[in-house]
Amino acid sequence: GTSLTLMSNHWLMAWMGLEINTLAIIPMMTYPNNMRNTESAIKYFLMQATASMIIMFAIIYNAWMTNQWTLFQVSNEWATTIMTLALAMKLGLAPFHFWVPEVTQGIPLTSGMILLTWQKIAPTSILYQISPSLNMNLLVLLAVSSALLGGWGGLNQTHLRKILAYSSIAHMGWMTVIVSIDPSLTILNLLIYIAATMAMFLCLNFTSTTKINALSNLWNKSTPMTITMMIILLSLGGLPPLTGFMPKWLILQELIVYNNIATAMLLALSALLNLFFYMRIIY
Repeated sequence: GTSLTLMSNHWLMAWMGLEINTLAIIPMMTYPNNMRNTESAIKYFLMQATASMIIMFAIIYNAWMTNQWTLFQVSNEWATTIMTLALAMKLGLAPFHFWVPEVTQGIPLTSGMILLTWQKIAPTSILYQISPSLNMNLLVLLAVSSALLGGWGGLNQTHLRKILAYSSIAHMGWMTVIVSIDPSLTILNLLIYIAATMAMFLCLNFTSTTKINALSNLWNKSTPMTITMMIILLSLGGLPPLTGFMPKWLILQELIVYNNIATAMLLALSALLNLFFYMRIIY
């Protein structure tokens, strides 16, 4: 499904890829079969199906107005706005973020890892491809609200999966803000985020840890694993000189060059919120 979306230059093929992608992860989310997993899978399915319908509406509206089905021709302003909002729903950007922590919390760690990493690739690739025609003001609004909500939401959480879900919302905000200025930075940020989040989930899965208080006993069991998790968390928070700092720094630099200084300030402050709750986990 992801490959289909990445390789297609026709809107219907790209939409089909998104649909296959959604349907393919649902059996993974419901295994092992219990009430919590099933509930999370249904929430995820309803949200993704709604977003897909809105994307289909935007595609048809754009084709009706421009007689174009190619992925790069989204010249109609309304079609672009509707498309951006639908992709924000798919990616879990604020204010459409409510499903992300709930779904991530209700499914196993391995499914959660796929949900917060691989499932972001296809919608981000569509954003990347239509980036020249996107509305900058809408992107900034979605991005800043995601970064701030991602920071605030994680403050009062004790479940590690929920914290990683809020971290995902915040990171998606950083990727969205730069997509129409320098799309290659979005890809760089996505790759680093995927690498760090996958590593974190694999560490949690290996140690069967899902709550913060369980981490305190981990130091005695496996010191190298604890140190690795600390470094990954600080990298996700964007602490220099770790890898996670690089995309944030480059994005802030680009925003300042393009005179979006207020946006850059808000994003930098939201990064502090994120870093605070990662530091608290480590502490």
